[in-house]
Amino acid sequence: MLLSDKTIDLLDGGKIDELIEGTGFSRDKFLKGGGALVIGFSMVGSALAGTAKGATARTAAVGPPNAAQIDSWVSINADNTATIYFGKIEITGAPTGLLMIAAEELDLDISQVEHAEFNTAITPNQGLTAGSNSISSGGPQVRQAAAEARAVLLGLAAKKLGAPVLQLEVTAGVVSVKGDKSRSVKYGDLLGGKLFEAPNTARAPLKSHTEYRLVGKRVKRKDTEAKVRGTYQYAHQLRLPGMLHGRVVRPRGQGPYAVNDEIVSIDESSIKNIKGVRVVRKGNFVGVVAKNEQDAIQAATQLKVTWKQTKTMPGTGNLWSRIKEVKTQDRYARNVGSISQGISRASRIVESEYMIDYQAHASLGPSAGVADVKNGEATVWGASQGIYNTRNLVAGVLGVTFDKVKVIFAEGAGCYGKNLQDDAVVAAALMSQLVGAPVRVQLTRDQEHGWEFYGPATFAQIRGSVDADGLITSYDYTSWQQPWVSTEASDHHSGRPFNLGNFGGADLENAGSQYKIANHRVLGKSVPNDSGLPKVAYLRAPAAPQALFSSEQMIDELAWAAQMDPVAFRKKNIENFRWEAALEAAAKAAGWKPYVANSKATTGRIRKGRGIAIGGFASTFVGIVAEIEVDTVTGKIRVKHVYAAHDCGLIINPNTVEQQIEGCVVQGVSRALIEQVTFTKSRVTSLDWESYPILRYKDAPEITTVLINRPELRSSGAGEPATAPVPAAIANAFFDATGKRIRTMPMTPARVRAVLKA
Repeated sequence: MLLSDKTIDLLDGGKIDELIEGTGFSRDKFLKGGGALVIGFSMVGSALAGTAKGATARTAAVGPPNAAQIDSWVSINADNTATIYFGKIEITGAPTGLLMIAAEELDLDISQVEHAEFNTAITPNQGLTAGSNSISSGGPQVRQAAAEARAVLLGLAAKKLGAPVLQLEVTAGVVSVKGDKSRSVKYGDLLGGKLFEAPNTARAPLKSHTEYRLVGKRVKRKDTEAKVRGTYQYAHQLRLPGMLHGRVVRPRGQGPYAVNDEIVSIDESSIKNIKGVRVVRKGNFVGVVAKNEQDAIQAATQLKVTWKQTKTMPGTGNLWSRIKEVKTQDRYARNVGSISQGISRASRIVESEYMIDYQAHASLGPSAGVADVKNGEATVWGASQGIYNTRNLVAGVLGVTFDKVKVIFAEGAGCYGKNLQDDAVVAAALMSQLVGAPVRVQLTRDQEHGWEFYGPATFAQIRGSVDADGLITSYDYTSWQQPWVSTEASDHHSGRPFNLGNFGGADLENAGSQYKIANHRVLGKSVPNDSGLPKVAYLRAPAAPQALFSSEQMIDELAWAAQMDPVAFRKKNIENFRWEAALEAAAKAAGWKPYVANSKATTGRIRKGRGIAIGGFASTFVGIVAEIEVDTVTGKIRVKHVYAAHDCGLIINPNTVEQQIEGCVVQGVSRALIEQVTFTKSRVTSLDWESYPILRYKDAPEITTVLINRPELRSSGAGEPATAPVPAAIANAFFDATGKRIRTMPMTPARVRAVLKA
């Protein structure tokens, strides 16, 4: 996760010309100059030993470092290895890909590069690790910085070896004169432990993809072995000297967003039998701390807190009527041509409504954070997707300036969107400030399930039309959805205001935009976040599975209306050659034989079907074929095999891309069939794995992946796109198997039985 095994001391640097002359460069001058530090690991208590290689020392630096300096991105070590600095944290294995990119440009082996820890004292600010952007947006920055570093190193080597740069070649960090290996020098001997002191000009030439020796090869993730062996250290395992264990106390399940959960009373005598426990409170934020974790757990469970009850939620059964009745803000994402003219030229018109319930991130491990707040300064550890955002959040909650807060990334459970990792950090910081000691907070399962930021419920209406030749003549898509918000529960409970979000629009990328449609309208109807509904934010491939469950079913419905094979119909109307390639690759992998959906008679209790859908996220093109079985008695859909074709441009590491596709498919199947957040008029009720189940191993499908590599194109996202078309492909397979359309997701057994009965 962090630096190499050796302890790297904080070293003095030097300017390039001074290095050649052998003249030193002072530490004070370097620190004032804002260059990147070469950092060693200063243990924060013995229990932190082994948390990661080269975790951070205390520094006076306040990041982010200057991105226009090579030293902010790359440092060369004396043992001929390199430490790479970047801001894209570990969620999907992307750090291994970024190291591959750096190693490629530096002409190093993958074993010769490690990345520095993610720490606001030293880490470049590359924005959030979100939107499948680690490689697509973070990669070019790392690539350019590594190329700049290589150019400087070659300049030094040219002087050392007395040969022009054009006559030099590099293998595994050893620079030699072409045709004379005896004249060579290592990077580590040129600059090991010293600073580049050179600008990141963005002018150094980059390798052509035809020259790649590492990028595109299968490389094992850097973090895999430690995780498999159980030696990897997570945020949950951090321990500081004198640390207290904290637990948050709040109602079981969130109520309507933007309505304060007000404390009526706290009976501290209810925990008087637990020695050494302290109740902490700020506004409506309340928790307990204790030296012993079990005491904190018991006290949080036992403490009697009376909360003011608010019954303004619609309840799960009235969700759609509430969404449709509230006043919305409306905005067109696309409005081209004339829907009425398109309909006038149509031979068939299809109108349908689709409903997708709230769904949870449901991280397997409850979020945890550690904070040490003292003397008006704070150091916090947690699994933030953007440590600079978290720094600002913590500073605001504590009432200090951002330069008084340092955030160090410590990995938690997977999130694929906004779970409660920041909430745990904020709670730890609040408690630490209130008690004057380091505090570790771990949320409970019901808090993780019940207080997170859900993937938004979506209601969609689509009217489409097709002419006698099978061409789409009009497509009118309308989507109701809430805006994403970012206010943590610990934040607003402590007295800070709610964020109501901006605009909950429609996902244009997946609302028919894969196709050539002259008369195309996409309308987003933003549902206010103060409408008595739960809070929402981004969940893996945000808004895309919801949009595609609706839109790609409608495309299938139009294909059926035109009495055409679903693949042939899509090809006839496709917009982009990359969509067509993804469609064809998925169909070919599945051995697709053309026929009109549900035109082959199916009988018996178990019905088999296949369905296809195309769609994506983060500029990536995905085709999915799902083969399913439907038990017409129990209503259970069993997904037997999923074929996924995936075009994300240049593939850095095929291993990682395949792993992400497989994870996307499994989560996509789970969301399609099972996952649904439920709530009463007062609070969310899906608080555990019984009330919010996820897919089990026995129900996971066989998965076939097809990678479409386009090395001449820039990389796009790979961590989320493949999940997006999965629910639609399953729904289309359901129609093929049964002749019935199921337009509500998740497609639970009860809903299946109701559809079949109807």
